[in-house]
Amino acid sequence: MIMKIISYNVNGIRAAIKKGFLDWLHAAGPDVICIQETKARKEQVDLELIENAGYPYHYWFSAQKKGYSGVAVFSKIKPNHIEYGTGIETMDFEGRNLRLDFDRFSVMSIYLPSGTNLSRLEFKLNYMAEFQEYINELKKEIPRLIICGDYNICHQTIDIHDPVRLKNVSGFLPIEREWIGNFIQNGFIDTFRYFNDKPHHYSWWSYRANARNNNKGWRIDYCLASENLKNNLSRAYILNKARHSDHCPVGVELEL
Repeated sequence: MIMKIISYNVNGIRAAIKKGFLDWLHAAGPDVICIQETKARKEQVDLELIENAGYPYHYWFSAQKKGYSGVAVFSKIKPNHIEYGTGIETMDFEGRNLRLDFDRFSVMSIYLPSGTNLSRLEFKLNYMAEFQEYINELKKEIPRLIICGDYNICHQTIDIHDPVRLKNVSGFLPIEREWIGNFIQNGFIDTFRYFNDKPHHYSWWSYRANARNNNKGWRIDYCLASENLKNNLSRAYILNKARHSDHCPVGVELEL
């Protein structure tokens, strides 16, 4: 049995639907898709369209602020349990974590903050520290965990198109790169890099300066899998032809 999991920051689910997202989703056919930056509450979306695309089980965790942040998970399989948020007040009000537990593994959709200015960078760094502590405890209870989403961090120099010029920009700061490196080393596999060690593979491009057509991008979206799932990994990929957002989907497949 192959389990196909995709992660996609849609930069607004309603806008993505207008751009053909649901037709793409039906054709791609993942068993589970983790969505970030929904920018909507579920009552603002025609849920029947999602169900008609093949996803009878869909769960939403929205930010308190309307039209901002938010994550969701759509599944073809009924989960055993849904965990909304982390229980950490400083991060949950922005709707950034949603976990579904299945028989043999759990999947989390995560949307880390961006550090667009000093105050948001401080918020991001605090979030990163608290999230690491949260996952350290969660792994004791849920050892087979896949954390998919927009981490808003490039890990290595090959994950960004201009590592020299962008070394002091949030998303590629040394402190951010160190954090994600430590996070991965603390029991996870960067599934895309497990199968592909080549440069020029990105998952986000600025809308400015024709960046996407010139492939001047950043790889900030990841499917991280617990090390104990290593023998189950069969494929991982970036679907850069999908254009419903400034991000593109990333995926992993497991043989169970």
